[in-house]
Amino acid sequence: MKRIEQPVLLVVFGASGDLSKRKLIPALYHLAYQNLLPPNFTVLGYARTKYTDDQFRQLAREGIEEYGTLGIDEHIWHWFSQGLFYQAGNYDDAESFNALSQRVAQLDKARHTGSQHVYYLATPPAVFKPITRLIHDAGICPADPDGLQRIVIEKPFGHDLASAQDLNEHLLQLFNEDQIYRIDHYLGKETVQNILVFRFGNGIFEPIWNRNYIDNVQITVAESLGIGDRGGYYDKSGAIRDMLQNHMMQLLSFTAMEPPVAFEPKAVRDQKVNVLRSLRPIDPADVGKWVVRAQYAPGVSDGKEIPGYLNEKGVPAHSTTETYVAWKLEIDNWRWKGVPFYMRTGKALAGKVTEIQIVFRKPPLMLFEALGGDNVPPSNVLTLRIQPDEGILLSFDAKRPGPSVIIERVAMDFSYQSQFGSQPADAYERLLLDVFVGDSTLFVRRDEVELAWDRVTRVLEGWEMQEKAAKQENGKPLKLPKYAAGTWGPKEADDLMNRDNRYWRNPTALRILR
Repeated sequence: MKRIEQPVLLVVFGASGDLSKRKLIPALYHLAYQNLLPPNFTVLGYARTKYTDDQFRQLAREGIEEYGTLGIDEHIWHWFSQGLFYQAGNYDDAESFNALSQRVAQLDKARHTGSQHVYYLATPPAVFKPITRLIHDAGICPADPDGLQRIVIEKPFGHDLASAQDLNEHLLQLFNEDQIYRIDHYLGKETVQNILVFRFGNGIFEPIWNRNYIDNVQITVAESLGIGDRGGYYDKSGAIRDMLQNHMMQLLSFTAMEPPVAFEPKAVRDQKVNVLRSLRPIDPADVGKWVVRAQYAPGVSDGKEIPGYLNEKGVPAHSTTETYVAWKLEIDNWRWKGVPFYMRTGKALAGKVTEIQIVFRKPPLMLFEALGGDNVPPSNVLTLRIQPDEGILLSFDAKRPGPSVIIERVAMDFSYQSQFGSQPADAYERLLLDVFVGDSTLFVRRDEVELAWDRVTRVLEGWEMQEKAAKQENGKPLKLPKYAAGTWGPKEADDLMNRDNRYWRNPTALRILR
């Protein structure tokens, strides 16, 4: 990737917070280390905390030392830190934003940043509206048909369809769609981007990526830890809002989309939208047939004892917030008709892993019926490992050496680490560069957000109906199914698959093949 030549001034709202310290500042430093940032690159941090420029630079250095992977090179740090500045102010105060406007103008002049600005909202969603309104009213980010003034917004983009539509309407009253970059860091991961290259760049896989050859698709996003001290926040979100509506819908879109006419923003995003539009909507009254939710019970995961979700700090005793969700989806289009997509995500599971597994159909004639025959599950599985240990694994059957015909499952395993000698760059590095050059391919468009929320909101409405029915029936709150921390989820999720004569392909089983 070539160095960006056009100057940029990046304003980070929430610059004193966790996201800035853990992700944004280290990612920017790594870009500086690779000589990819433009000359006079400038960062203006903005938050309520009263810091001086030097105090902000010290905070940035601490973040790089703690969360970066390259260490501090004093020569590079000197260049990078000279472009770090800070402005204290409130998020809902016009005078603070007038002062911010003056500081931006001063830095434009002093740093020769050319009036190309990026405003990054690394803040809680509650202040998205006041910040964007005041940015607009202060005149520092006018509606720009050329998209030179850009707004970057972190998820969550709303908490249901109505709130997502409301946020989008608000933003589009102030800015053009081409100025708005809704960031989902999963789209910056190398393996997610590699899905398109793998699918459309290889003649041996492109022709078989359809209902004629694929039996089912499984997408797993598992976390080994519980919610820790985030009970108050998580109980208002839950697994379906936290992971499935955004990250996992994006993984599904890349896996199922049709070939775009070109690798450019509109073409790629149009095809992702077509997938989401083709997702069969669920009648809320039938949600129990398609979706399973559960909460973790006490157990041990990743070597740590974890209490039950209802015993976590900040969680109400009768909470019906799910820490696990499994969903069977159908895509009603020509390519995927009849191929189920199974998605599951949860906290306190048996491992931390994100994988997409493409399970191919069995051959039409089982020549080795006496060795297992039709009772043998499909052996051809393509696994796209998003994290950790990014790579691609293909399993298939082979004859074990010897006089007898003994079939053994084997695998071909590609790893980024072993092939390229290093782990892929952090997702934020790629996405920040794309923002600076104005490439929105890997960012989420308005219609993507709203279509994903439409399908998820139907599930939320179904759950609300279940909870009301439980109270009317026995006057007590609904109790969700439980699964022990450190397992792969509840029995009900296995039943969801068993009804289709399928089973979850747990990631640990595949790793035995390596």
